[in-house]
Amino acid sequence: MQLIADSGSTKTEWVIINGSSKQSIITSGINPFYENSNEILDKLTLEWSIERIIPKEINFYGAGCANAEKNNIVALALEKFFNTKNIQINSDLLGAARSLCQDKEGITCILGTGSNSCYYDGHSIVHNVSPLGFIIGDEGSGAVMGKLLIADILKKQLPPSIIELFFEEHEMNAPEIVDRIYKKPFPNRYLAQFTKFIKSHIDIPELENIVLHSFNDFVQRNLRQYDRITKLPIHFTGSIAYHFKDQLKTILKQHGLQPGTINPKPMEGLELYHTK
Repeated sequence: MQLIADSGSTKTEWVIINGSSKQSIITSGINPFYENSNEILDKLTLEWSIERIIPKEINFYGAGCANAEKNNIVALALEKFFNTKNIQINSDLLGAARSLCQDKEGITCILGTGSNSCYYDGHSIVHNVSPLGFIIGDEGSGAVMGKLLIADILKKQLPPSIIELFFEEHEMNAPEIVDRIYKKPFPNRYLAQFTKFIKSHIDIPELENIVLHSFNDFVQRNLRQYDRITKLPIHFTGSIAYHFKDQLKTILKQHGLQPGTINPKPMEGLELYHTK
Protein backbone atom coordinates (compact mmCIF):
# COMPACT_ATOMS: atom_id res chain seq x y z
CA MET A 1 0.00 0.00 0.00
CA GLN A 2 1.38 3.39 -0.96
CA LEU A 3 0.16 6.91 -0.32
CA ILE A 4 0.70 9.80 -2.74
CA ALA A 5 -0.04 13.39 -1.71
CA ASP A 6 -0.10 16.59 -3.73
CA SER A 7 -0.36 19.66 -1.51
CA GLY A 8 -0.77 23.26 -2.55
CA SER A 9 -1.36 26.28 -0.36
CA THR A 10 -5.13 25.71 -0.39
CA LYS A 11 -5.74 21.95 -0.37
CA THR A 12 -4.03 18.56 -0.25
CA GLU A 13 -5.12 15.63 -2.38
CA TRP A 14 -4.22 12.18 -1.02
CA VAL A 15 -4.51 8.95 -3.01
CA ILE A 16 -4.15 5.55 -1.36
CA ILE A 17 -3.09 2.87 -3.85
CA ASN A 18 -3.50 -0.74 -2.76
CA GLY A 19 -2.95 -3.12 -5.65
CA SER A 20 -5.56 -2.35 -8.29
CA SER A 21 -7.74 -0.28 -5.97
CA LYS A 22 -7.38 3.33 -4.95
CA GLN A 23 -9.09 5.79 -2.63
CA SER A 24 -8.90 9.59 -2.54
CA ILE A 25 -9.27 12.08 0.28
CA ILE A 26 -9.00 15.88 0.42
CA THR A 27 -7.67 17.93 3.34
CA SER A 28 -6.65 21.57 3.53
CA GLY A 29 -3.22 22.66 2.30
CA ILE A 30 0.00 21.85 4.15
CA ASN A 31 2.85 24.32 3.92
CA PRO A 32 5.90 24.14 6.25
CA PHE A 33 6.67 27.82 5.65
CA TYR A 34 3.54 28.65 7.62
CA GLU A 35 3.05 25.61 9.88
CA ASN A 36 5.15 23.53 12.25
CA SER A 37 4.98 19.75 12.68
CA ASN A 38 2.48 19.88 15.54
CA GLU A 39 0.14 22.16 13.59
CA ILE A 40 0.26 19.82 10.59
CA LEU A 41 -0.36 16.83 12.85
CA ASP A 42 -3.35 18.57 14.46
CA LYS A 43 -4.74 19.39 11.02
CA LEU A 44 -4.49 15.78 9.85
CA THR A 45 -6.05 14.50 13.06
CA LEU A 46 -9.00 16.85 12.58
CA GLU A 47 -9.51 16.48 8.82
CA TRP A 48 -8.59 12.87 7.96
CA SER A 49 -12.09 11.52 7.32
CA ILE A 50 -11.47 7.83 6.69
CA GLU A 51 -9.94 4.98 8.66
CA ARG A 52 -6.29 5.62 9.57
CA ILE A 53 -3.88 3.59 7.42
CA ILE A 54 -0.25 2.49 7.74
CA PRO A 55 1.20 2.80 4.22
CA LYS A 56 4.41 1.06 3.24
CA GLU A 57 5.51 4.15 1.35
CA ILE A 58 4.51 7.84 1.29
CA ASN A 59 5.41 10.18 -1.55
CA PHE A 60 4.46 13.71 -0.53
CA TYR A 61 4.77 16.67 -2.91
CA GLY A 62 4.10 20.04 -1.33
CA ALA A 63 4.26 23.80 -1.63
CA GLY A 64 6.95 25.11 0.70
CA CYS A 65 8.89 21.82 0.63
CA ALA A 66 11.96 23.57 -0.70
CA ASN A 67 14.81 22.37 1.54
CA ALA A 68 15.75 19.71 4.09
CA GLU A 69 14.65 21.80 7.06
CA LYS A 70 11.15 22.43 5.71
CA ASN A 71 10.82 18.88 4.40
CA ASN A 72 11.64 17.52 7.84
CA ILE A 73 8.75 19.50 9.36
CA VAL A 74 6.31 17.66 7.10
CA ALA A 75 8.06 14.30 7.49
CA LEU A 76 7.85 14.39 11.29
CA ALA A 77 4.12 15.07 11.18
CA LEU A 78 3.47 12.31 8.63
CA GLU A 79 5.61 9.83 10.54
CA LYS A 80 3.61 10.40 13.72
CA PHE A 81 0.23 10.36 12.01
CA PHE A 82 0.75 7.34 9.72
CA ASN A 83 3.24 5.42 11.90
CA THR A 84 5.70 4.82 9.07
CA LYS A 85 9.25 5.96 8.33
CA ASN A 86 9.36 5.28 4.58
CA ILE A 87 8.54 8.86 3.58
CA GLN A 88 9.78 10.89 0.63
CA ILE A 89 9.13 14.65 0.75
CA ASN A 90 9.58 16.64 -2.44
CA SER A 91 8.50 20.01 -3.79
CA ASP A 92 5.17 20.43 -5.53
CA LEU A 93 7.21 21.59 -8.51
CA LEU A 94 8.98 18.23 -8.84
CA GLY A 95 5.59 16.58 -8.49
CA ALA A 96 4.24 18.70 -11.33
CA ALA A 97 7.27 17.91 -13.51
CA ARG A 98 6.99 14.17 -12.91
CA SER A 99 3.26 14.30 -13.56
CA LEU A 100 3.37 16.35 -16.77
CA CYS A 101 6.67 15.20 -18.29
CA GLN A 102 7.14 11.74 -16.77
CA ASP A 103 10.66 10.90 -18.08
CA LYS A 104 10.76 13.46 -20.90
CA GLU A 105 12.39 16.90 -21.08
CA GLY A 106 10.18 19.98 -20.76
CA ILE A 107 9.26 23.23 -19.05
CA THR A 108 6.82 22.73 -16.17
CA CYS A 109 4.72 25.44 -14.52
CA ILE A 110 2.32 25.62 -11.59
CA LEU A 111 -0.35 28.31 -11.67
CA GLY A 112 -2.64 27.96 -8.68
CA THR A 113 -2.85 29.94 -5.45
CA GLY A 114 0.89 30.50 -6.02
CA SER A 115 3.05 30.06 -9.10
CA ASN A 116 6.32 28.34 -9.96
CA SER A 117 8.24 27.02 -12.98
CA CYS A 118 11.26 24.93 -13.90
CA TYR A 119 13.27 23.25 -16.63
CA TYR A 120 13.05 19.46 -16.11
CA ASP A 121 15.50 17.22 -17.96
CA GLY A 122 13.39 14.06 -17.63
CA HIS A 123 14.94 13.07 -14.30
CA SER A 124 15.30 16.13 -12.11
CA ILE A 125 14.80 19.89 -11.95
CA VAL A 126 17.85 21.51 -13.52
CA HIS A 127 16.84 25.19 -13.42
CA ASN A 128 14.24 26.98 -11.31
CA VAL A 129 13.48 30.70 -11.30
CA SER A 130 12.53 31.45 -7.69
CA PRO A 131 8.82 32.37 -7.43
CA LEU A 132 9.48 34.59 -4.33
CA GLY A 133 5.91 34.44 -2.99
CA PHE A 134 2.87 36.56 -3.70
CA ILE A 135 4.18 39.79 -2.14
CA ILE A 136 7.18 40.23 -4.47
CA GLY A 137 6.65 37.42 -7.00
CA ASP A 138 4.19 34.62 -7.84
CA GLU A 139 3.26 36.30 -11.11
CA GLY A 140 0.34 34.55 -12.83
CA SER A 141 -1.00 33.12 -9.58
CA GLY A 142 -4.46 33.34 -8.05
CA ALA A 143 -3.08 35.27 -5.08
CA VAL A 144 -1.54 37.93 -7.33
CA MET A 145 -4.63 38.22 -9.52
CA GLY A 146 -6.74 38.60 -6.39
CA LYS A 147 -4.32 41.20 -5.05
CA LEU A 148 -4.50 43.20 -8.28
CA LEU A 149 -8.30 43.02 -8.31
CA ILE A 150 -8.72 44.10 -4.69
CA ALA A 151 -6.19 46.91 -5.07
CA ASP A 152 -7.99 48.22 -8.16
CA ILE A 153 -11.35 48.04 -6.39
CA LEU A 154 -10.28 49.72 -3.17
CA LYS A 155 -8.30 52.42 -5.03
CA LYS A 156 -11.23 52.90 -7.44
CA GLN A 157 -9.14 52.10 -10.51
CA LEU A 158 -12.01 50.14 -12.07
CA PRO A 159 -15.28 51.53 -13.44
CA PRO A 160 -17.96 52.11 -10.76
CA SER A 161 -20.18 49.44 -12.31
CA ILE A 162 -17.53 46.75 -11.69
CA ILE A 163 -16.91 47.93 -8.13
CA GLU A 164 -20.64 47.91 -7.41
CA LEU A 165 -20.95 44.43 -8.91
CA PHE A 166 -18.14 43.16 -6.69
CA PHE A 167 -19.72 44.42 -3.47
CA GLU A 168 -23.12 43.12 -4.56
CA GLU A 169 -21.64 39.63 -4.78
CA HIS A 170 -19.44 39.87 -1.65
CA GLU A 171 -20.94 40.83 1.70
CA MET A 172 -17.93 42.73 2.99
CA ASN A 173 -16.58 46.26 3.11
CA ALA A 174 -13.14 47.78 2.53
CA PRO A 175 -12.00 47.79 6.21
CA GLU A 176 -13.00 44.13 6.56
CA ILE A 177 -11.01 43.18 3.47
CA VAL A 178 -7.89 45.05 4.61
CA ASP A 179 -8.17 43.58 8.11
CA ARG A 180 -8.47 40.06 6.69
CA ILE A 181 -5.44 40.49 4.45
CA TYR A 182 -3.09 42.02 7.04
CA LYS A 183 -4.19 40.46 10.33
CA LYS A 184 -5.34 36.92 9.58
CA PRO A 185 -3.44 33.78 8.49
CA PHE A 186 -3.01 32.75 4.84
CA PRO A 187 -3.72 36.04 3.04
CA ASN A 188 -2.63 34.35 -0.20
CA ARG A 189 -5.55 31.91 0.01
CA TYR A 190 -7.92 34.73 0.85
CA LEU A 191 -6.86 36.81 -2.13
CA ALA A 192 -6.88 33.84 -4.52
CA GLN A 193 -10.57 33.19 -3.88
CA PHE A 194 -11.45 36.41 -5.72
CA THR A 195 -10.35 34.88 -9.02
CA LYS A 196 -13.82 33.25 -9.02
CA PHE A 197 -15.26 36.75 -9.47
CA ILE A 198 -12.85 37.40 -12.34
CA LYS A 199 -13.70 34.09 -13.99
CA SER A 200 -17.46 34.57 -13.71
CA HIS A 201 -17.15 38.00 -15.37
CA ILE A 202 -14.26 37.31 -17.74
CA ASP A 203 -16.23 38.96 -20.55
CA ILE A 204 -15.58 42.33 -18.87
CA PRO A 205 -12.40 43.64 -20.57
CA GLU A 206 -11.00 45.28 -17.41
CA LEU A 207 -11.17 41.98 -15.53
CA GLU A 208 -9.73 39.92 -18.38
CA ASN A 209 -6.87 42.43 -18.55
CA ILE A 210 -5.93 41.57 -14.95
CA VAL A 211 -5.47 37.95 -16.06
CA LEU A 212 -3.60 38.83 -19.24
CA HIS A 213 -1.32 41.28 -17.42
CA SER A 214 -0.48 38.73 -14.75
CA PHE A 215 0.24 35.96 -17.27
CA ASN A 216 2.41 38.32 -19.30
CA ASP A 217 4.43 39.13 -16.17
CA PHE A 218 4.79 35.39 -15.52
CA VAL A 219 6.28 34.86 -18.98
CA GLN A 220 8.53 37.93 -18.88
CA ARG A 221 9.85 37.52 -15.34
CA ASN A 222 10.04 33.70 -15.20
CA LEU A 223 9.77 31.72 -18.42
CA ARG A 224 12.02 34.00 -20.46
CA GLN A 225 14.93 33.06 -18.18
CA TYR A 226 15.03 29.43 -19.40
CA ASP A 227 17.54 28.88 -22.19
CA ARG A 228 15.45 26.45 -24.25
CA ILE A 229 12.10 28.14 -23.73
CA THR A 230 11.36 28.51 -27.46
CA LYS A 231 12.30 24.91 -28.28
CA LEU A 232 10.34 22.96 -25.64
CA PRO A 233 6.66 22.50 -24.84
CA ILE A 234 5.53 24.42 -21.77
CA HIS A 235 3.26 22.35 -19.53
CA PHE A 236 0.95 23.73 -16.86
CA THR A 237 -0.94 22.43 -13.87
CA GLY A 238 -3.11 24.25 -11.36
CA SER A 239 -6.60 25.71 -11.17
CA ILE A 240 -5.60 29.13 -12.51
CA ALA A 241 -3.85 27.70 -15.57
CA TYR A 242 -6.82 25.45 -16.29
CA HIS A 243 -9.69 27.90 -15.76
CA PHE A 244 -7.94 30.73 -17.62
CA LYS A 245 -6.34 28.54 -20.29
CA ASP A 246 -7.68 30.66 -23.17
CA GLN A 247 -5.99 33.78 -21.81
CA LEU A 248 -2.85 31.76 -21.02
CA LYS A 249 -2.62 30.44 -24.59
CA THR A 250 -3.11 33.98 -25.92
CA ILE A 251 -0.12 35.27 -23.97
CA LEU A 252 2.08 32.30 -24.89
CA LYS A 253 1.24 32.82 -28.55
CA GLN A 254 2.15 36.50 -28.30
CA HIS A 255 5.59 35.46 -27.03
CA GLY A 256 6.04 32.76 -29.68
CA LEU A 257 5.95 29.95 -27.10
CA GLN A 258 4.52 26.45 -27.43
CA PRO A 259 1.80 25.44 -24.93
CA GLY A 260 1.87 21.80 -23.88
CA THR A 261 -0.49 19.98 -21.52
CA ILE A 262 -2.71 22.11 -19.26
CA ASN A 263 -4.17 20.06 -16.40
CA PRO A 264 -6.11 21.27 -13.34
CA LYS A 265 -4.11 19.00 -11.01
CA PRO A 266 -1.12 16.64 -11.22
CA MET A 267 -2.40 13.60 -9.33
CA GLU A 268 -3.32 11.42 -12.31
CA GLY A 269 0.17 11.81 -13.74
CA LEU A 270 1.76 11.15 -10.33
CA GLU A 271 -0.18 7.91 -10.01
CA LEU A 272 1.20 6.84 -13.38
CA TYR A 273 4.74 7.87 -12.43
CA HIS A 274 4.75 5.92 -9.16
CA THR A 275 2.98 2.78 -10.39
CA LYS A 276 4.44 2.19 -13.85
